[in-house]
Amino acid sequence: MERRHDVDVEAAAHRLRGIARRTPVMTSRTLDEQTGGTVLLKAENLQRAGAFKFRGAYNRVSTLGAEALARGVVASSSGNHAQALALAASLCGTRATILMPEDAPASKRAATVGYGAEVVGYDRYRDDRDALTDELARTRGATLVHAYDDPYIVSGAGTAGLELIDETGELDMLVVCTGGGGLLSGCSLAVKSRHPDTRIVAVEPDASDDWCRSLAAGRRVEVDVGRTIADGQQLQIPGALTFAIARELVDEAVTVTDAEIVTAMRFLFERMKLVVEPSGASALAAILAGKVGVRGQRVGVTLSGGNIDVARFGEVTR
Repeated sequence: MERRHDVDVEAAAHRLRGIARRTPVMTSRTLDEQTGGTVLLKAENLQRAGAFKFRGAYNRVSTLGAEALARGVVASSSGNHAQALALAASLCGTRATILMPEDAPASKRAATVGYGAEVVGYDRYRDDRDALTDELARTRGATLVHAYDDPYIVSGAGTAGLELIDETGELDMLVVCTGGGGLLSGCSLAVKSRHPDTRIVAVEPDASDDWCRSLAAGRRVEVDVGRTIADGQQLQIPGALTFAIARELVDEAVTVTDAEIVTAMRFLFERMKLVVEPSGASALAAILAGKVGVRGQRVGVTLSGGNIDVARFGEVTR
């Protein structure tokens, strides 16, 4: 497999074998009839810690030496990376400290603490997250594990795409939900290294369209963070590493509204019995809303996570 920017998806797959779940690829006759395509859903909502993020987190922590493990790890996250890193740290015998926005879903905060991490809060709309995270890592002497802008994180995330094509064969298109871009860049590299003609489409909420603007401009563009139910995709700017990869490999980026995301969440729950959080449903939302045409094509879709509590699920889907 071709490597870019020190990203090695095959090596990550070897490290994760027997540790990460090989999540199922789900299909629906109703979905295929409705869209006119063959839609193959990679159900990372069923991954350990409830999201694809565990793949990258474990891939990163498992490469640390004994001295670094003794000092612990630090990260900032709205929830899924937090839970993933907390679990990975526990499995690797180290401790995790997580900087988490005060408005992160309560269930994600509780799960992060439940995996053994310490949570430090901040205001995502006023505070400088990166500066706070750097300071936390410096004062504690811990290793900073970035949520997406790290070759080990990208490599781990890419194993979801590798598994998908190993099971399904060549795809005409892969539709990926994106926030920081770890899943997008990793899966793009994994899939296009095997099948260069596969079209890659990135999906993000219209309230935070940094990827659409950045890919159109050919450079990273910072945007104001809007309010959206897709909390895992509320970022101001794509990652430097992830954008460098995606700029070469991603063919298109589209946005979806909160209402379109809710439609996808309802479909997954009612017709496929899958609980998927808003950020995790955004890629399918783009297809159901007609933002991405899939008629006559074999299309892979990422369902990136399922970490949403009962109360929140009921609130956003009612």
